[in-house]
Amino acid sequence: MKKQIPEVLLTYVDGLRSHDIAKIAGTMAPELKFISATRILDKEPALTMLTALYTGFPDWNYKYKEIEDRGQGNYAIKWDQGGTHTGTWAMPGMEPFAPTGKVVRIPEHYFYYRIANDKLTIIFPEPFVGGAPRGILEQIGVKLPPL
Repeated sequence: MKKQIPEVLLTYVDGLRSHDIAKIAGTMAPELKFISATRILDKEPALTMLTALYTGFPDWNYKYKEIEDRGQGNYAIKWDQGGTHTGTWAMPGMEPFAPTGKVVRIPEHYFYYRIANDKLTIIFPEPFVGGAPRGILEQIGVKLPPL
């Protein structure tokens, strides 16, 4: 028998798809850690990052086939995501990027989630070349230092 996906994760996914930052915030534990290849963000900086993304890419969209239950409160979603850079993208710690009109598509990859006490405690995107945010920057034409 297939286990039921926790409501908190379904709500988070709905918040991403509707760009509802308050809904997303409500799914996150106060101690949330967003672990990327280059840094770890706490809850508020992670929400600031999403707000910047949705401002710079108002049509940012997410698609997936299924939510995978990995056991012991761990889940995985293989996201296909992208949008058009039609707004100013002001990522924390970087100069704002004026709209380029370029369409960005991030290669499909996994994001891993841990849930404890009905809240997301860890979000960990699978690190790979072309992933966000570096892949977004490259696709809109920002010159970056080598990895």
